[in-house]
Amino acid sequence: MKVVMLAAGIGARLGFAPTKYPAKVLLRFGGKSLLQYHVENFRRLGIDELVLGVGYHHQDIEDEIAALDAQDYVRTVFNEDYEEGNIVTLWALRDELDCGEPVLLMDADVLYGQVMLERLIHSRHENCFLLDRAFDPGDEPVKLCVRDGEIIEFRKWLSAEYDFCGESVGFFKLSAEVAKMVAIQTEHYLRQGRRMEPYEEAIRDVLLTSPRNTFAFEEVTNMPWIEIDFAADIERANTIILPLILASKVKSAAKTVTIPGMEHIALQAP
Repeated sequence: MKVVMLAAGIGARLGFAPTKYPAKVLLRFGGKSLLQYHVENFRRLGIDELVLGVGYHHQDIEDEIAALDAQDYVRTVFNEDYEEGNIVTLWALRDELDCGEPVLLMDADVLYGQVMLERLIHSRHENCFLLDRAFDPGDEPVKLCVRDGEIIEFRKWLSAEYDFCGESVGFFKLSAEVAKMVAIQTEHYLRQGRRMEPYEEAIRDVLLTSPRNTFAFEEVTNMPWIEIDFAADIERANTIILPLILASKVKSAAKTVTIPGMEHIALQAP
């Protein structure tokens, strides 16, 4: 399985001086770029390849790939129209979606722990969202609404009646068939000149026109993660989210202890 990742945007809402916006995937937390965290997580979980849709500061991203010695693992697809909506980047990645195999489609600007990605990869559902019920209400989060166990809406602005809703993490597992449908729907937006739309709209269209139970979700409520959109998110990522991720990693590693010469015996740590 490969990951198709959107990383072309400018990230103007971070509030840096114009011309000094870094590519968000190159923001550093705990001495590592987001890209490095992605690559390390993907390799540990057996992902075959990462394909990045790039645009803004794409050469800096290429330099980071080289610095990580990951040229044989990460490919880039350049979107020259990266100042438009991210649906244009998704269109640039259409061949990666329509590849005849399941894919993971992911936002690049998310800091998260490995266990969250494991939950998505190992889900029994072919087409799967990640849903976090613990979110701040408002227009910013992209929300998943559930009624009778079925996803009935996927958008920032809601009108449907639902049993509960949560924030979408921006990570999606898609079957080969559904990934192709998303690519086709993306083309419809561009043909209509709707180049400033968020890419989630194409996924939403496929979701709402597919048979029941085509899509499902896994809950990741209370798992540490954050999408980096604003300067305050950088502060929160450094001071709260990253320490939680590192603590959960230490806790997970401590669950199994091996004694030299007795590697076949697993002892549960206290």
